[in-house]
Amino acid sequence: MSKTFTPSHTFRMKATWFQKSFLPVLFLSLIFLISSCKKKDTTSTSTTSTLPTVTTAGLVINLTSTTAQAAGTVSEQGSSTITQAGICYSTTNKTPTITDTKITGDVLTPTYPVDFTADLTGLTAGTVYYARAFATNNSGTAYGSVITFTTSTGASGFTTTVSTLAGNGTAGSANGDGAAAMFNNPQGVAVDALGKVYVSDSFNSRLRTVTSIGTTANLAGNGTLGYHDDNAPDAEFYGPHGLAVDAAGNTYVADLGNNVIRKITPAGVVSTFAGSGVAGFTNATGTAATFNNPSSVAVDAAGNVYVADYGNNAIRKITAAGVVTTLAGFKSGSFLNGTGTAAGFKNPNGIAVDASGNIYVADQGNSAIRKITAAGVVTTVAGGPSQTQLLNFPVALALDKDGNIYVADETGRIIICTTNNVLYVLAGTAGVNGFTNGDGATATFSNPQGIAVDASGNVYVADQNNNAIRKLTVVKK
Repeated sequence: MSKTFTPSHTFRMKATWFQKSFLPVLFLSLIFLISSCKKKDTTSTSTTSTLPTVTTAGLVINLTSTTAQAAGTVSEQGSSTITQAGICYSTTNKTPTITDTKITGDVLTPTYPVDFTADLTGLTAGTVYYARAFATNNSGTAYGSVITFTTSTGASGFTTTVSTLAGNGTAGSANGDGAAAMFNNPQGVAVDALGKVYVSDSFNSRLRTVTSIGTTANLAGNGTLGYHDDNAPDAEFYGPHGLAVDAAGNTYVADLGNNVIRKITPAGVVSTFAGSGVAGFTNATGTAATFNNPSSVAVDAAGNVYVADYGNNAIRKITAAGVVTTLAGFKSGSFLNGTGTAAGFKNPNGIAVDASGNIYVADQGNSAIRKITAAGVVTTVAGGPSQTQLLNFPVALALDKDGNIYVADETGRIIICTTNNVLYVLAGTAGVNGFTNGDGATATFSNPQGIAVDASGNVYVADQNNNAIRKLTVVKK
């Protein structure tokens, strides 16, 4: 201390007294303060600051030359309440932020996940846009992945006219033309290369056919609920669901109530292609294999049959020789992308196969469309459990020659997912039941269950609760 300040006798005395009396007290006080500060610091660092968790829907909806709908999901709010969320977009910034154009939505809710959509208007025709979802809390702004879309140079979308091909809304079992025919809860529909429509008339335990002019006839089944292989008029089925027709004219049926896959030859002979009749999850050959409420089938050019095994949450493959394997999924339902049994489905209900051997699945319980490569690699094309604003319990799907996916949504909509990743509602309104023909915007359905598309692009729907087969004439604008 004498080196720092001017030395003096008085100061030295004070220093001596200070050292003897006050410094020990000061030393103890400093220790207490340091200890207190350490405790406070420990408390402050235990509270972490985290951003929200947000994802961007992989598709845009109802794209036109000047408008589009984009969607996102906030799955977690982070460490504080979300103050804003929505879609930001740009024509120049490939990773748009909230400093670019943005549309906000209402996600101020304590319950997550929460979906939101944003109407993008005033867009420029023929222009590439970059967009992504965002969510902001007190810690900052988080972003989902970027999607890219291009507005059209003119009118975009589709015009759709809905009519009734066969059936009249009343449950029954009558053959005839158009409205004179009667069905009872039709569940599945398929179409062959000549345009003939095949119907799983589920509650009548029959398979029916309908010509292009609406003439209905029986294909197989005696109308009695049961399990009996025989010639077509004497065979018995139990709640037949999805069906498919191969190039040779063989019809494959997911006989849901019997837990088997049936085959009907062009000569009218019904046999069991695979399954024992007892619910299970066994890979084997022919009748040694087991299924659990198989709901739909698809067949490729090589004669392989693919099965949406609803109760097993799996996609099964049956070779032309009847050998059954699991292509993807496992018994415990989930929503997982992956390969083979590492992937997860939840009550898959519809299935289709393209010319390259890719499988598409209406993953009903997950409100999603999934894709499976021939090697069993599963990805998500559209939707998901937290993106029901895009799809809501899709029950069936079909592919056209260009690779567009047509979807029957159980809430009452018929949807197309185009090859450029745009969803359009072709007809019907979610949550609105009815039996109205007309243009797509005013037409209504009641629990549609099956869908098929012919070579000309006409779409056929098994309209279950209306006991009718509906036809959609679709024209791209």
